[in-house]
Amino acid sequence: MANTTETVAAGRLGHTIKRAEQALIARKTHVLREFDLTVPQYSVLLLLSVSDGMSAAQLARECMVTPQTMATVLTNLEKAGLVVREPSELHQKVVVNRATRAGRAVAKKADKAALFVEGSLSAEFTPEELARFEEYLERAIAVLGSLH
Repeated sequence: MANTTETVAAGRLGHTIKRAEQALIARKTHVLREFDLTVPQYSVLLLLSVSDGMSAAQLARECMVTPQTMATVLTNLEKAGLVVREPSELHQKVVVNRATRAGRAVAKKADKAALFVEGSLSAEFTPEELARFEEYLERAIAVLGSLH
């Protein structure tokens, strides 16, 4: 009997979680194309649209990407005129990233599209199921974060 990927992955919670994450990201990627944004670019613009500015390191942590990926994201957003990058007034080696007016406008529109995707997903669950689902995910995050 051949050992297929499906057989190996069967019954593995991590595989199911990854498939769900990939489905969500794929759907968001699709709706964000209208705004010429990737999911990481959208995440950055959304964060910057509600802040006074953030460093690349802060953005990388919040968006859960590597510093190298964040550098690319910020360069592309700056080229598109959606972000400005300025030296920090507090730390001479830190660059502060801020959304431009155009960046905030795009973030607002893109967020409506992303929220539609998330709302469509949430609508598949009763309020009680959704609360339990979120509780289970938070518990999973806590358990995995506590493993040594």
